[in-house]
Amino acid sequence: MTTTIRHADLVKSVAAALQYISYYHPTDYIAHLARAYTLEESPAAKDAIAQILTNSKMCAEGRRPICQDTGIVNVFLKIGMDVRFADFPGSIEDAVNEGVRLGYNDPENKLRASIVADPHFERKNTTDNTPAVVHMSVVPGNTVDVQIAAKGGGSENKSKFVMMNPSDSLVDWVLKTVPTMGAGWCPPGMLGIGIGGTAEKAMLLAKESLMQDIDMYELKARGPQNKLEELRIELCDKINALGIGAQGLGGLTTVLDIKIATYPTHAASKPVAMIPNCAATRHAHFVLDGSGPAYLEPPSLDLWPDVKWAPDYNKSKRVNLDTLTREEVAGWKPGETLLLNGKMLTGRDAAHKRIQDMLAKGEPLPVDFTNRIIYYVGPVDPVRDEVVGPAGPTTATRMDKFTEMMLDKTGLIGMVGKAERGPAGIDAIKKHKSAYLMAVGGAAYLVSKAINKAEVVGFHDLGMEAIYEFEIKDMPVTVAVDSEGTSVHTTGPKEWQAKIGKIPVAVG
Repeated sequence: MTTTIRHADLVKSVAAALQYISYYHPTDYIAHLARAYTLEESPAAKDAIAQILTNSKMCAEGRRPICQDTGIVNVFLKIGMDVRFADFPGSIEDAVNEGVRLGYNDPENKLRASIVADPHFERKNTTDNTPAVVHMSVVPGNTVDVQIAAKGGGSENKSKFVMMNPSDSLVDWVLKTVPTMGAGWCPPGMLGIGIGGTAEKAMLLAKESLMQDIDMYELKARGPQNKLEELRIELCDKINALGIGAQGLGGLTTVLDIKIATYPTHAASKPVAMIPNCAATRHAHFVLDGSGPAYLEPPSLDLWPDVKWAPDYNKSKRVNLDTLTREEVAGWKPGETLLLNGKMLTGRDAAHKRIQDMLAKGEPLPVDFTNRIIYYVGPVDPVRDEVVGPAGPTTATRMDKFTEMMLDKTGLIGMVGKAERGPAGIDAIKKHKSAYLMAVGGAAYLVSKAINKAEVVGFHDLGMEAIYEFEIKDMPVTVAVDSEGTSVHTTGPKEWQAKIGKIPVAVG
């Protein structure tokens, strides 16, 4: 029997799904993260998970984005052969993009426009997060099955691919590769692995596998029933034994699940792709059957654990950014928790590149960075009575190549971001007796509650990548790299890998 799918059905369904996944974590993720929180023995990792869980429930209650990076939209459509499309003024992809446009521009919960066109040259923001990446297949049936995800840059950018020889060990490659991904993919999350096909098919398999429910806890409880399930458990246990932990701080849980999808391949080949889902796992599934738009049922707030993170005022040191000195920064110790107060500047990739170009030309900068802290963030636009939308940190390693310039030429004395710093960034920090502070990725709405005022003060045309000045009160951060160049993202995982004791700690 032929089913008619109207243009409005697809558009409204896509828009509603994108709104839904912006503020509701999948319940399977919450259940597994709650278990990880209960079992976690690392104080730093447990605190990070507490912030993520607290942020998640706040977002569910306030219907605001889980993460400031509301992602690039991925859509998988399985179109039944007995489906007829009616009232479509353009292509199916056009309809999907109209849904994206509608979903991201919802005035009640405006999402961040992150997509830039002309990706190599001009990189100009499209302003409405279109276009989506759309995959379609035609299958038997009379429905349209839709899987939709929003992939943040932090996790997507850590995707890996290798063309193995048939006899090469998949486990060895994964265990060698995961530590090279750092913490910019924002663990604890999950890894999708695609094996087989061709290079591009393996990547597609990995991406699709991430749409599956997290069920590692249940799988371990009942035991594996085939070789693929055995491999999933082995990889999950061995990756967690690396001790990377939540946010790369060292701990018991790095991944909540491993998903694997396979496809036949050439006899001489074994293509393998690996893509992470971060702590802001966002995906949904719905079916259009001709009865109208599909709307997802909101989960019960009772599903979230009773975790109410709050700053530890006894353990944390209050810092006044308005009177901050180099001497004070040099005195901060690795792992120390700080509560930042006062005025702080922001700046991401595009702002740093423009600063670089202006300094090279001898042009004055729009703001004075002397004795200031910069926060690597691209916030969501505010709605209602907000001063700013969710404003969590972005991956700091992308700014490593600019760190020497910023510390040497602008008077900057410190930085706040997500995850670890690379060798170039650490060397510059050590040379200039600066420090790098880490905020928790996956806690964007929670972090934004520390911001009392937000004003664009430079590069207005860059949208979310403009330079803001935030006035903050008790913004929680951890000293991740101190003035001597000691990094908790190096020491923490080694410590916990040794404590777990299943994988030898590399010396040197």
